[in-house]
Amino acid sequence: MHYRTLGRTGLSISEIGYGAWGIGKSGWLGAEDQESLKALHRSIDLGLNFIDTALGYGDGHSERLVGQVVRERSETIYVASKIPPSNGQWPARAGVPSSEAFTAEHVISCTERSLRNLGLDTLDVQQFHVWSDEWVGQGDWLEGVQKLKEQGKIRYFGVSINDHQPSNAIKLIESGVVDTVQVIYNIFDQSPEDELLPACEKHNIGVIVRVALDEGGLTGTFTPETTFPEGDFRGRYFNGERKQEVVSRVKQITEDLNITNAEMAETALRYVLSHPAVSTVIPGMRSVRNVERNMAVGDGKGLPEEQVSKLKKHRWVRNFYLS
Repeated sequence: MHYRTLGRTGLSISEIGYGAWGIGKSGWLGAEDQESLKALHRSIDLGLNFIDTALGYGDGHSERLVGQVVRERSETIYVASKIPPSNGQWPARAGVPSSEAFTAEHVISCTERSLRNLGLDTLDVQQFHVWSDEWVGQGDWLEGVQKLKEQGKIRYFGVSINDHQPSNAIKLIESGVVDTVQVIYNIFDQSPEDELLPACEKHNIGVIVRVALDEGGLTGTFTPETTFPEGDFRGRYFNGERKQEVVSRVKQITEDLNITNAEMAETALRYVLSHPAVSTVIPGMRSVRNVERNMAVGDGKGLPEEQVSKLKKHRWVRNFYLS
């Protein structure tokens, strides 16, 4: 496993991190607790040392599983979590004041709940689960963050940027109060390369990449006949003609790079890791098989420059989270 520095935090974290959303609810997306625990342990066996979870993942269920594993291991494991907005709005909406989403009291109380779920004294990174750049200099949320740092309950502060809004954190980065950002970045959605990633490089901000595999669309496993279990959000994400369009675009990628569908997931992860601003990528890994497949990519090798250049033309910015 290769390690990268998480921006100005100085933390040395694994190129492949663990995205713990999918293990938030037993049975959800096919996840079962015992398999999730095995997958977490196996990832650490293979060198992973960064896990990203959230209070909102199964109302703390993901945090409890993560905490159980971290407490059982002797290795240093860095844990990041997230605070849900008190108004329940995902993503954050323009014109809504910070006081409706993150007050100092809310920031502190949610962090303390997360620490109880995890069974830990300190979070390495605490993030806001949504963000609006309108909140810079607004409200008392920063006072809550600073108090948590002073009390030793969190080490670093970050935000998870709204879906497909990578520029909606530039003001925050320039303010100097944030240590990390989490963002959607993949072969299709290359828009973070325009402003966000250069700003992160300039200000030495750690970058955590989510949805590098486009919720499965970039794994090379989808066909026009692919179906999803009842209750699986991907049934809505890939509704209508979306699935067929994804399959067609993936076919264009494999033909352009002369690779097989079986190489698609690795290619997608390596594309993200080829950008120097990226600290880690956090694919969801609900099984030991997925862990072993994804962890093999964290070997410090990006894509050949020729392939990176070819992939630029496959940029496809859209928001499938909107129904």
